[in-house]
Amino acid sequence: MVYKAIGLMSGSSLDGLDIAYVHLHAAGGNWSMDIQHSETHPYTPEWAEKLRNAINLSALDYMLLHADYGHYIGKAVNDFIARFGLEHKVDMIASHGHTTFHLPLRGMTGQIGDGAAIAAETALPVISDLRALDVALGGQGAPIVPIGEKLLLGDYGFLLNLGGIANLSFRKENKYYAFDVCSANRVLNLLVQPHGMQMDEGGKIAATGNIDEALLSRLNLLDYYGMAYPKSLANDFGTDVVYPLVEFAGLPLADSLNTYCEHIAHQVADSISHIAAKEGMVTGGQQLLVTGGGVLNDFLVGRIAAHLDPLELKIVVPDRKLVEYKEAVIMALIGVLRWREEYNVLASVTGASRDSIGGALWLGTDA
Repeated sequence: MVYKAIGLMSGSSLDGLDIAYVHLHAAGGNWSMDIQHSETHPYTPEWAEKLRNAINLSALDYMLLHADYGHYIGKAVNDFIARFGLEHKVDMIASHGHTTFHLPLRGMTGQIGDGAAIAAETALPVISDLRALDVALGGQGAPIVPIGEKLLLGDYGFLLNLGGIANLSFRKENKYYAFDVCSANRVLNLLVQPHGMQMDEGGKIAATGNIDEALLSRLNLLDYYGMAYPKSLANDFGTDVVYPLVEFAGLPLADSLNTYCEHIAHQVADSISHIAAKEGMVTGGQQLLVTGGGVLNDFLVGRIAAHLDPLELKIVVPDRKLVEYKEAVIMALIGVLRWREEYNVLASVTGASRDSIGGALWLGTDA
């Protein structure tokens, strides 16, 4: 079977809506993929601010934005389909939405972007609300990408995604585990935006700075890092906890960026060391696949590599499409698995009471 699906992802960095059209091949229980077309539909400053401010809205205004953003997504997908000539070539759409509230310990996670509105705009089947059932089953609802890593990228022992939040997955025997490590691009981008930039291109500014040991120590002592996995982070950990700590230090921009890159690298290496000790795993000779926008930050990747050197863990950076669109591609796979009524969220990753078949299905097609 070949499924032709569009996966949609909006990350905490708020740079835009990632869209990937992918052919997913299923044969004898094995899966493979071909990324046909992909792009990031950039948010205007107005839309980025709407999404950033969503958590502060009244219930009514939040739901109005939920519907409005769903129609916005649907129109963006229609534009994507038209420009790449994909009319009548898409079986379904799987939309992650944009995470607003994430409180799994209270049984709730919220991703804005109404699936019904996307279905109405596109006249295609849409799968949305991908995390909700796992949370209802007592899980963290995150990370959910390890099912895709297991089925599509099973050759790697460790996988790191450097998005707005850095998350780490690993395989022990045939079981997958994952957790959020720390805030990543979200904080780095917040630091440069007051200076008229969207990001520190290639980490060039960070590379000119110095580590502030006092700030680094305060960051590394945050309570979250002492928690056992499975665990996950909401966007506000970066915006409301970490960013104010960095700002309060009053450092030059280059020193702030340098120190925070060092913090990310330290937490990634520390997490892998902890996994190896706890699970009795050998890191030497294994490979770490690194994806996400943070891969384009050469300085950050270099610091991670330096911290991993004692563990003899080799960093592998795949082709640019997979680097930038892995999560959107895996959302497409999660949607296809939902369509097939097969497990698409792993309890070993999230801590839920069981694996689940997550996602609400909206049939935008006529009967």
